[in-house]
Amino acid sequence: MKQQRILITGGAGFLGSHLCDRFIREGCHVIAMDNLITGDLKNIEHLFKLKEFEFYHYDVTKFISIPGQLDAILHFASPASPIDYLRIPIQTLKVGAMGTHNCLGLARAKGARILVASTSEVYGDPLVQPQAEEYWGNVNPVGPRGVYDEAKRYMESITMAYHTYHGVDTRIVRIFNTYGPRMRLNDGRALPAFIGQALRGESLTVFGDGSQTRSFCYVDDLVEGVYRLLQSDYHGPVNIGNPDEITLKDFAEEIRELTGSTVELSYHPLPEDDPKQRRPDITKARDLLGWWPRIDRAEGLQRTYTYFKALPKEELYREPKHFN
Repeated sequence: MKQQRILITGGAGFLGSHLCDRFIREGCHVIAMDNLITGDLKNIEHLFKLKEFEFYHYDVTKFISIPGQLDAILHFASPASPIDYLRIPIQTLKVGAMGTHNCLGLARAKGARILVASTSEVYGDPLVQPQAEEYWGNVNPVGPRGVYDEAKRYMESITMAYHTYHGVDTRIVRIFNTYGPRMRLNDGRALPAFIGQALRGESLTVFGDGSQTRSFCYVDDLVEGVYRLLQSDYHGPVNIGNPDEITLKDFAEEIRELTGSTVELSYHPLPEDDPKQRRPDITKARDLLGWWPRIDRAEGLQRTYTYFKALPKEELYREPKHFN
């Protein structure tokens, strides 16, 4: 049987690098592509010695050319945390629009299956709980988070257009809050922010009164869901996330207990359009893919904390990247 060749955009990022690992374990030849705006070569340097792995330092918003056979594309290139997409809003929109368009064109030219990484942010600040795929969302297109939310909504729309008009074999995953090793401590998301603050002995920053909820899915579970979705024959969006919901105040308390820290919680105004609740309805994933999360939050947090604790001390104090 001929070896499958897979392109993973955003391959040096948190999720992309874990997907590179998984598809190499599955016997694939993996081509990772990343412009390294938010990705990091350290996430994939262990793969450079493998003949089954290639890396292209490239921006997917430009025309993409890959020589030879290509069996599948996983389009995961995108800033994925508020601190990134608020600093680089135009790049965020471009990778969701032009980057997706280029990947779909490549999939069409190669006859490749393509899976695009959408997000629970397409639901915006949801008015229904939990969020099922049939819910159309409550998104502010001109708010600060709109650059990310609308980029992903457009991504889904053009992906379905390529499927219905050009017959491209497409998949759409809606990813809920994912965590685990290789997250950036300074990416602005709650989990690395809390752990980083605890390790530095700083108070934990809680926005609003901390009653807003999130549902955290460990990265290995997410990767398994993506893998199963790619192998499936379903073209509509599928939620992949963990329905175990928790308030951010309670989550901060869990991190404080996990790290053995005695720092206080520090309350700050809620950012504009920050979702008040987030919990996936995973009925489709269960029924179509036989998938549900296997790793509970206590185990996942322990693994993640072990990873962060082992980082060089300078990582704790590294400032976020500055962009022109």
